[in-house]
Amino acid sequence: MTEIEECFAKGMLKKTKSDMGKAMLSLKVSGENLEDARSQLENGLFKWAFIAAYTSMFHAARALLYRDGVKERSHFCLCAYVKERYRGTIEARYISELNILREQRHRIMYGDENIKTKEVEEVEAESAVAIAAGFLEAVEKIIKK
Repeated sequence: MTEIEECFAKGMLKKTKSDMGKAMLSLKVSGENLEDARSQLENGLFKWAFIAAYTSMFHAARALLYRDGVKERSHFCLCAYVKERYRGTIEARYISELNILREQRHRIMYGDENIKTKEVEEVEAESAVAIAAGFLEAVEKIIKK
């Protein structure tokens, strides 16, 4: 069973009808989060820039699911869906980074098994913002076809 088959079986992904209105709104929210990430980066708030960059990617990915008629209930399953469904359509590095940023964001916000949260360096925040911008651009091309 593939990851997304498991996600559907567990109810973490559900089929629904395609909703381009929600897809477009999710792209708008993604763009707003990207702008927030850039602002946080300029102000030296690297942790928050990183979180906003991931949030931008999450909403861009969510736009794809709305377009496809899929509802997500899990960040992991959202990433798994994009990885399986859009492999070859979206550059592999963006799909890989979506999941990496998801994992890092979780550690930043909630810590790890030792309750140690991850600190974010400037270079990591800059990279996350650049990746989020590229991912949003790739998703916009798909949605706006």
